[in-house]
Amino acid sequence: MLTIYTTSWCGYCVRLKRQLDQAGLEYTTVDIENDPTAEQLVRDANNGNATVPTVPFPDGTVMTNSNVRQVTEKVTSAA
Repeated sequence: MLTIYTTSWCGYCVRLKRQLDQAGLEYTTVDIENDPTAEQLVRDANNGNATVPTVPFPDGTVMTNSNVRQVTEKVTSAA
């Protein structure tokens, strides 16, 4: 299952979650404003920036500000 690092006010996060819902992909969300460890993970993945949505994958890669097509392709290629 995907984990999406997000904030409550991020429009890009809302869009990605809506698109994933429509595509039927399951995910969990972690609000980096409520979890300092998660914020640091996002900063580490994004050159010190707390940029969301950030989606890490089991192979160690991370997508930031990605769209549903990119995420779906990554999930499909990993299966």
